[in-house]
Amino acid sequence: SNAFVMRRSAVRVRKVAPTPFSRAHAALTIIVFFNNPFIFYFMVKQYETVFIVTPVLSEEQMKETVKKYTDLLTEAGAEIVYTNNWGMRKLAYPIKKKTTGFYYLIEFKAEGSVINTLEVAYKRDERLLRFLTVALDKHAVAYNEKKRAAKKAAVEAPAENTAVETPAENTAE
Repeated sequence: SNAFVMRRSAVRVRKVAPTPFSRAHAALTIIVFFNNPFIFYFMVKQYETVFIVTPVLSEEQMKETVKKYTDLLTEAGAEIVYTNNWGMRKLAYPIKKKTTGFYYLIEFKAEGSVINTLEVAYKRDERLLRFLTVALDKHAVAYNEKKRAAKKAAVEAPAENTAVETPAENTAE
């Protein structure tokens, strides 16, 4: 299972916490090979995946499908950042004789090897019509965080405005 397979006694693998000199989101692995350390970084990137679930499923089956993939990601070591149910939408063109589908978005942080596992599971599932997984760059991550913060502020602002009522002025004629 190790990268170097010359002699089992010669190879030791240790995972260490990130150092101040490494990237904050990189996992540091030191491989000691014949008493010479090699340092490898396994980069943790932020990804966004959107999948379309067939519309013939009930709401419970749809939630079960989503839970299956969020559990798969967390078991693989991914950190779920954000999930969003877009609901049922009309497709641009028919897919498997379906004209609508349930859209669902999951944003997560993971190593690149998790993506292969996730997409193999997507391909094997007959309940999914389509899927797309994209690696987010720093600008996309900042945009998503800004968009979520603005949405959260917009939800909280009307709640505060409705709680404070101004007394109506009495006009006597």
